[in-house]
Amino acid sequence: MGDERGWSGIGWDSWTELELIRARLDAGADPNTHVDYLGTPLHAAAERGSPEVVAELAGRADDVDTAFKGRTALWAAVFANRPRNVQALVSAGADPWRPMMNGWSPGRLAQAGPTPGLLPPPSPELGLSEAEATAVAEAGRLIAALGSLHYEGLSLACVAGVTAAEAARRLEATPADEDDLGLIEDDPWSDFDRSITIVGITDVPGGCVISQPWGYGASTPGVMTRVSTGTVCYAMYANPKSGNQGRVTRDGDFTAWDTHPGGGSVASDESSDEILATYLYHGHALAYCCAGAGLRLTGPRPIIGPPDTWLRLPDRGYWS
Repeated sequence: MGDERGWSGIGWDSWTELELIRARLDAGADPNTHVDYLGTPLHAAAERGSPEVVAELAGRADDVDTAFKGRTALWAAVFANRPRNVQALVSAGADPWRPMMNGWSPGRLAQAGPTPGLLPPPSPELGLSEAEATAVAEAGRLIAALGSLHYEGLSLACVAGVTAAEAARRLEATPADEDDLGLIEDDPWSDFDRSITIVGITDVPGGCVISQPWGYGASTPGVMTRVSTGTVCYAMYANPKSGNQGRVTRDGDFTAWDTHPGGGSVASDESSDEILATYLYHGHALAYCCAGAGLRLTGPRPIIGPPDTWLRLPDRGYWS
């Protein structure tokens, strides 16, 4: 356990153990120090712990609204969808309407979540805008439409405002032939050098989806830069070794690289729209990419197949 007078040895699951946390505090552990990348013990407990531990730490902290990386413990509890921790913090005096995170106070963020009545706004101007409410509703619809998918090893590119036919033209792709289709059906990994240049493409409301269920081919720079001329493309590869690898191109140029779509990390200097999107699509990487490009899928087929059309990409360097 290390030094039991401090926070050494306190793991992710320890913030639910009231007696352990209380013993550390009684032994002299500082409730106001930083314990890890989450911030103070109160921040960590707000996101991961129990309401009893949150209440204990809140009662001993110098300031229940201490900010870490632009957010308070109450904000962390709201973002993690821990309503009982939210209630414990409010009872301890935390301010739901303290300005932070580019306009997303804990109270405003809570209205976008699964318990919108948890922190009622004291005035209408502190509520969601019409555009924000629309984004919340669309997130719920899109996530439900895609459902729970197994997508490890899959890549996709979500292209805004471009039809499948136009995307194929930009890629100079040709319809897959019988040998290509046979390879897909039998075992695309048996000839990966060939199958990596075969992608599926499907028209969807708002644009098109380019997908490859067995590899990274749909998310390569050579695909993204070509299809995003005059528009935006959100792409990702669900790397079995390192997790979801996201990237964004606008008008042929990369504006984001090596992101983690569906992840729970958000910076205080990100735009208001991006903070909301990260919250709404936490744990839903595929839906995040679709929403980023404004695609309104009604089901998972454009992603997991079968697509409207299988295409063969011309041989070229797709990583340059």
